[in-house]
Order: sequence, then structure tokens, then C-alpha cells
Amino acid sequence: MASSESTHCVAFHGHQQIASGVLASVALAVKKALDDGASGPVLIFDDHSSRPIEIDFRGTPDEVLARLQVAAAEPAEPASRGPGRPKLGVVAREVTLLPRHWEWLSHQPGGASAVLRKLVDEARRKGSGLERARLAGEAVDRFMLSMAGDLPGYEEASRAFWRKEQACFSQLTDAWPADVREHVRRLAATAWHNDATA
Repeated sequence: MASSESTHCVAFHGHQQIASGVLASVALAVKKALDDGASGPVLIFDDHSSRPIEIDFRGTPDEVLARLQVAAAEPAEPASRGPGRPKLGVVAREVTLLPRHWEWLSHQPGGASAVLRKLVDEARRKGSGLERARLAGEAVDRFMLSMAGDLPGYEEASRAFWRKEQACFSQLTDAWPADVREHVRRLAATAWHNDATA
């Protein structure tokens, strides 16, 4: 889990937004809502990816925050040791190429691994805008399915979003609960902006 101080998220109780901001403050707001008797499902979404965030709300607010900090501090599973330079983060894996590709690589300075790393880095730089646009689109889709999948006009709004029909999307989401509508429109605007600058 990312840091509770750097992860921005949004929480909903049913179709009503409870809180938005850094994970720690959102977790405390949700904990208070649950303690005050929030009966429906309470969902927390990462603000950038719209992936759900699971939090254990048992105990006191301090205990909830302590578990968040422990989860953020837990290291990812260590990479299996094998060929490569593990101390540098280099991991050896199999690459399958046609003979003409190996032929071309053998004539490049620095060896095949160095050339492949440069090609990958260049492709990542060139495709970063497209990647941001794709991820932003997936965030809209994920949030809409979770929070608006049973609302009228959902399928039509989803199609309008992917066709970039902004006026139609706005019209189709007009009847949705205000908090859901405003959040999904904000996500959609970000996705369309990223797509335009990709």
C-alpha cells in the first residue's frame, strides 16, 4: 500500500461523498461515519486509478491509522534471486527474438541488454502521454462501473465517454446523484485532457 500521507482518495457512503484527500484523513472521516451508524456500503477509491482501497476499521481511530502506517511500511515481496545483478535491480529474464533481430543487436554498441534497455526507455518516454490517457480512461471506467453501473443511462454514458462526446456524456450523467456525477465528470475531464495532450 502507498503512504497514507501521499495517497489521495475519495470515500462514498452509498452515492454520497464522505471525504476526499489524503488516505489518513479520509480513513478517519470514514471511521467516524461508520461509528456514527453509516449503514450502507462505504467505498474508498484511489483518486487516480479508481481502484478500491481496503481498510480495517476495527478499533479506535488511532488503531486504524497505525494499521495504515504498518501496511504502507511493509516492503513488497522480494524479487527472487537469480541471474542478473540483483543489487542493481537487474533481473535476467528470457527474451525471444527472430534471428534478424539478434543479428541487428549483435552489431550495436554496448551489447544486446544495453540496447534493449535504451529502446524500452525511449518507448516509455514517447508513450508516457498515451499511457497516462489510457490509465485515466480506465479510472473513469472503473469508477463508473462501481458507483453508477445501476444508474439510468450508465451504458450510454460509458459509450459517450469513450467516444469523447462530452456534451452527450454531461447530459446522460445529469440525473445521477450529485456527488457521483461531479466525481465522474472530474475523472472524465482529466482523461480527455490527457488524451488531448498525448
